[in-house]
Amino acid sequence: MPQFSPAQIIQELGAGQVRPVYLVTGEERYFRQRVIEAVRRAVLGNLDASLNEDQFVAGEVDARSVVGAARTLPMFGPRRLVVVRGLERWDAKAESESEGSASSTSKPLDVLADYAAAPSDRTTLLLVADKIDNRRRLVTAAKKDGCLVWCASLPTYELPAWVRQRAREGGHSMSPRAAELMAELVGSDLCALTDAIERVELFVGKGVELTEESILACVANLQPASVWDLVNAVGRRDAAAALIALGRVFETGGGPRLVGLLAWSARQLIRFGSARRAGMSADDAAKQAGVPPFKVREVSEQLRHLPLERAERWLETLAQVDFDVKGGSRLPQRAVLEAAVLDFCA
Repeated sequence: MPQFSPAQIIQELGAGQVRPVYLVTGEERYFRQRVIEAVRRAVLGNLDASLNEDQFVAGEVDARSVVGAARTLPMFGPRRLVVVRGLERWDAKAESESEGSASSTSKPLDVLADYAAAPSDRTTLLLVADKIDNRRRLVTAAKKDGCLVWCASLPTYELPAWVRQRAREGGHSMSPRAAELMAELVGSDLCALTDAIERVELFVGKGVELTEESILACVANLQPASVWDLVNAVGRRDAAAALIALGRVFETGGGPRLVGLLAWSARQLIRFGSARRAGMSADDAAKQAGVPPFKVREVSEQLRHLPLERAERWLETLAQVDFDVKGGSRLPQRAVLEAAVLDFCA
C-alpha cells in the first residue's frame, strides 16, 4: 500500500473509514497534528477524554506495554485509540542496537511491526514520528497492512496559496500579494503561519480583509515607511542613512523576518519596474505589482534611485543573507545585515 498525504487520510476519515494502524511521519508538525485530530474524531468522536484512549511517549514506556494497550478490548464503545508520539526515539535506539547482540524481538520498532502485521480490529494504533528510517520493518508493515501518512513541508511557491486558503477558512479575504508578504515574513512553518494569520484576524476584526498594511503592523511590528526608508537609502547607496534605517527597524532575533520584508519590498519594486519597462502606465504597473495607488509616486521615485537591474541583484544578495541570519553564519544577525547593506552600497 503506498503512502498517503494528510489530505487523503483526513478525507478518508471524514467518510468514516478507519484503519487499524497509522504511521504518521514528516517534518511538518501542522499536518501531523491535523491527522492526529482527524483520527481521534473518527475513532472517539468529540469527547475530551475517553476510557478508550491511551497516550504514550516513546522511550518513556516499553513497546510491549503499547501492544498490550492495543490488544485490550474497548469499554463502552466500538474502538480504542492508542497514540504513541516521539517514535524517532525508538528509531535511534534501533540504530544503536543494530550492531549489538539484541534480537529483533527486543527492539521496540520490531515489536510494533509484529503487531502491525496482525493488528486488533477493535483498536486504532496511531504512531507519530518527526522522522523515521524508511528501512525499518515498521515502515514496511505500515505500508502493507496499515497506513503510512507522509507530512512533508510545503514548497515555498505553494505557501501564499495555502495562506489565502487558511484565511478564507477563517472568513477573511486576502490578496495574493498580502499572502506572499505573510509567507516572506513568517517562513514555511505552517504552525507559525497559522498563529500569524490568527493574530492578524483578531487585529482587523471578523470578516475584514487581511491587507498588507495589517500584516506589517501586526506581524512585523513595522510601519511600511520604515522599511521603504531602508530600501531608498540602499538604492541611493547612502550607507550612513541605510545603517540608521536598519537600526530603526531591526529587532533582536528578528533578522529572518526583516530579510523577508526586504525581499518582499524588492519584489514589488521589480514587478513595478518590469511593467513600466513593458510600456504600462504607472497606475497600471502599480496594479499589476500589487502596489497601492497612494504608493505609486513613492515607488516610482524608488525605481529612479534603484534601477531594475540593481533591484534584482539586491534580491539575489538577500537570498544569501537569509541563509546567513538563519544560522549559516557565525556572526550576529545584525552584523550580517549591516555587512550586506555596506557591501551593496559600496
